[in-house]
Amino acid sequence: MASLHLGDVAPDFEQESSLGKISFHQWLGNSWGVLFSHPADFTPVCTTELVLTSKLKGGFEKRNVKVIALSVDPVGSHKKWIDDINDTQNTVVGFPIIADADHKVAELYDLIHPNASTTATVRSLFVIDPNKKIRLTITYPASTGRNFDEILRVIDSLQFTDSHSVATPGNWKDGDDVVIIPSLQDPEVIKQKFPKGYKAVRPYLRLTLQPNK
Repeated sequence: MASLHLGDVAPDFEQESSLGKISFHQWLGNSWGVLFSHPADFTPVCTTELVLTSKLKGGFEKRNVKVIALSVDPVGSHKKWIDDINDTQNTVVGFPIIADADHKVAELYDLIHPNASTTATVRSLFVIDPNKKIRLTITYPASTGRNFDEILRVIDSLQFTDSHSVATPGNWKDGDDVVIIPSLQDPEVIKQKFPKGYKAVRPYLRLTLQPNK
């Protein structure tokens, strides 16, 4: 299928997982979601990512985010891998790992890139909002593990900017100054929305304190 784009509805599916059958949209409910894929079980980089994700459980829960992983290996392999991780990494992998042996989900989400591998899924990640819309996609090479601090940062930005007329600058972290979106030009509306004022570096670059802080 064609690649998924930002704003597309995340494809729904039913598939077995390490925690039983998953009906994806139903499982997400009213939560945000992170779906991320792995080339295979018992691989070193993927193992470190599952450990990081499990240890960030509280951070995801605070943001109303459900996490789900995927690889093309079967359920039995997933469960053995999870037991191995729990045994060696002082953590508990409590989120499901989809068993996509038939590549059904991989095809829906364009996770097989033939020039990388004809069988293994690439290291892709999707952030999905409560309306089931795709809000972020990132694809990493097999040799590079994901930065989960960055993923949480993007989710913070998405959730915050959805409810305010601002965007977040490069390297923004929660609590930093933000920029007023260019489409907002009415001075009275700006004054109402940003009572603490703002700094106009240029007409197109207006910095203001984060409104919800």
